Amino acid sequence: MIGRFRRVTKGLALSLFMMFAYAQSAVAVELTMYYPVAVGGPLTKVVDGMVAEFMKANPDIKVKAIYAGNYNDARIKALAALKSGQPAQLSVMFSIDIYELIEQDAIVPFDDIVETPEEKAWLNSFYPALMGNGRTGGKTWGIPFQRSTIVMYYNKDAFKEAGLDPNKPPATWDELVSMGKKLVKKTGDKVDRWAIMIPSTGYPYWMFGALTMENDQVLMNSDGNKTFFNATPTVSALEFWQELGDKHGIMPKGTIEWGTLRKNFLEGRTAIMWHSTGNLTVVKKKAKFDFGVAMLPANKRRGTPTGGGNFYIFKKTKPEERKAAMKLIRFLTEPKRAAEWSIKTGYIGTSPAAYKTPELEKYVADFPPAAVARDQLEFATPELSTYQAGRVRKLLDDAIQSTLTGKKPAKDSLGSAQTQSERLLKRYQ
Repeated sequence: MIGRFRRVTKGLALSLFMMFAYAQSAVAVELTMYYPVAVGGPLTKVVDGMVAEFMKANPDIKVKAIYAGNYNDARIKALAALKSGQPAQLSVMFSIDIYELIEQDAIVPFDDIVETPEEKAWLNSFYPALMGNGRTGGKTWGIPFQRSTIVMYYNKDAFKEAGLDPNKPPATWDELVSMGKKLVKKTGDKVDRWAIMIPSTGYPYWMFGALTMENDQVLMNSDGNKTFFNATPTVSALEFWQELGDKHGIMPKGTIEWGTLRKNFLEGRTAIMWHSTGNLTVVKKKAKFDFGVAMLPANKRRGTPTGGGNFYIFKKTKPEERKAAMKLIRFLTEPKRAAEWSIKTGYIGTSPAAYKTPELEKYVADFPPAAVARDQLEFATPELSTYQAGRVRKLLDDAIQSTLTGKKPAKDSLGSAQTQSERLLKRYQ
């Protein structure tokens, strides 16, 4: 009798356990997250590892990460999914997509999702410079994650060979030109090594935003409805960019490819490159020479736009999906994980707290270049972001490339871009 009672009790317990497990799996929230991979490196492995860690800690939430190419690809695919009736719940997309996403009524502000004082404090825990492209109209629409500034990578061995101090990279435009003339290496008329390469495909407007800010000029207003493409400092910044090749002979004439620039630097074809801090870990692993990382040189002031991607939560989500998406985003942006992300990728640890973790403190102490992008935030401004963003950026990209390839003077190409951008933005003013 006792044995039979035990068997019944055991069977009942097993049934209850199975019913509970089934109930748990039945209410599991499933999230789809689109993620861009715009810079080389082990990003997918890092993200996969962090997502797996999250799901282990939160077995009631399932996350499917879809890697969607570059930032434009991620935006296009995520918005297409929304329209097709198979929407994602969240995505990392360009921080500068904010106005387009708001205009399409595609995203929800985080202010409408946070509930507790702790969550509200979390919204204010990131570097203010990184929030410049995440906030508008008094609300927070994007949370910084894969964020960067433009930094100057330089080959210390090339500096030594040219008779320059390898620990004193150019700090001004004038120094960039004067040092650059010593860094160019030729065999007869053939250039074996250029002094500097600034990419002018892929994201030319981003590089140009650094040059204009160094000339003390922003490219747009904070409401995203006005541009300053034909301002005198903007024009002279583009003229300087062109002169690096055409007048000073320290950079190749014409356009320079974003996608192959890192390879050119690693293979010694240029002594200096301007590129995303997201390349830092790869350069650290692959450079066969001593290299340094420095802030961009100043003219009237130092300057760089911030760059990279923010987390967004889509409006077509159920309340439980929004909560789960928030839980995932908070998990991935915790100081410890932001520090891990920065160490493994080179991107900025997005909060001051990340740089106070023992892991990142030690990493920066052992590898000081890891602090350059963070320190440069003091001089950073938001990346070019407006309504009609894609069309406005293309106008500027085309103007830049038109001047660099010698088709139009800077004043003419930028004047035309300004006229057309004013036409596009008029209805938002």
